[in-house]
Amino acid sequence: MSSFFLYVANGALLGLLYALIAMCFVIIYRSARVFNFAQGEIVVVGAFLVWTFMSALNLPAWISVPLAMIASTLLGVLIERLIRRPLVGEEVFAFVMVTIGLLIFIRGVVLVIWGPEVRFFPAVLPLTAVKVGPLLFDRAMVIGGAVTLVVAAVTSWFFNHTQLGLEMTAVAEDHQTALSLGISVKRSIAVAWGISGLLSTVAAIIFLNGKGMTFLASDIGFSALPVALLAGLESIGGVVLGGLIVGIAVGLASYFLDPIFDGGVSAVFPFVIMVIILLVRPSGLFGWKKIERI
Repeated sequence: MSSFFLYVANGALLGLLYALIAMCFVIIYRSARVFNFAQGEIVVVGAFLVWTFMSALNLPAWISVPLAMIASTLLGVLIERLIRRPLVGEEVFAFVMVTIGLLIFIRGVVLVIWGPEVRFFPAVLPLTAVKVGPLLFDRAMVIGGAVTLVVAAVTSWFFNHTQLGLEMTAVAEDHQTALSLGISVKRSIAVAWGISGLLSTVAAIIFLNGKGMTFLASDIGFSALPVALLAGLESIGGVVLGGLIVGIAVGLASYFLDPIFDGGVSAVFPFVIMVIILLVRPSGLFGWKKIERI
């Protein structure tokens, strides 16, 4: 029975990590109505930046981590300025294709700069396990779960109770209306991409702490995709609940189904859940309902 609870608890912690990455999807979509398929690649860039500062340049963690966060934030702003902004007014399909192209481009840049070999991510967080009775948990994942809850609460408050957050939401609804109200559309969207870049580095530290990494670690972006879609791409609180649903489903699939089918079922199970829910509710579990006049 203890092994069952271990699978479920580890699945929940994994789901909270997915939720943190999915928040990057939601923040950009909620502010700019753009879905960033290259989110996993931005996470990997953040990871390699931390590795560069700590392992290659031998800087302490208290300097390396803030530098990596600043660099990732600037990367997000740069992507918005050079790639997203010139496409304002274009069809949604153009944005989709550009983010897919960005995914391929960033992977190529990572390979050119850091190479394909395995790099060992420095232990920014303690490696000692957290013991709860007979169960042992990865301390980085436990810390990450707490960080996700705090980030979700702060982000939700930011969008609902601050001037800039309300402006970003207004920009997502309609650019022309936002401009007529004196809102800076360019600033709002740039802030969203910057926040996404910063959170990507936080997620990279939790995900890869003390582990080996290559450019293929970017696949976690696709693993977090079902969480973002289940939440409806607009609800911050829904992302947390969606992450728990997906994570626990992965844990249950690992416990019950993987032994039967020799593994692999848990990897695709979140996407099965996503398809089923979206067939019933296309806007996701917590997506905003829109009323349009005809």
